[in-house]
Amino acid sequence: MRRIARSALAGLALFATPALAEQVGEVGVDWIGNDIIVEAFKDPGVDGVTCHVSYFERGIIDRLQKGNWFEDPSDTAIACRQTGPITIHEIALDADGEEVFKQGISLIWKKQVVNRIYDKKNDTLIYLAHSRQVQDGSAKMSMSTVPLYGQTVTWTNGKP
Repeated sequence: MRRIARSALAGLALFATPALAEQVGEVGVDWIGNDIIVEAFKDPGVDGVTCHVSYFERGIIDRLQKGNWFEDPSDTAIACRQTGPITIHEIALDADGEEVFKQGISLIWKKQVVNRIYDKKNDTLIYLAHSRQVQDGSAKMSMSTVPLYGQTVTWTNGKP
């Protein structure tokens, strides 16, 4: 049932998702059906970078015990690495960066989001994972970096 709900949510999110994730792992954390899901996605603006995100998925028993049927916790972790030759296409270069991944972690509003920021001074790509809610924003976040210094990097529009 959880997989059906997750698939339905993923289908709804396809219209706004910059990158699609592929589930690569699922670790059961207890006997009541709670799991940690691990997914991989490729940065849509940077060839050769793959990010792995993990999040907690509540089981049916946990949902019955604690209520709040329609959402998972905001906790997320991320690790991004070079997985091939790096080619950087047109990317946002301002301090806000750009959203490169988004998926629903509740029935309607709550999203797990990854933003990419380019740190020009240190020649590094920063990936910030966090959750977005309509109100009561979450301070739970995780960050990963991919250093470009010393790497052979192709910038399709020239290095800024």
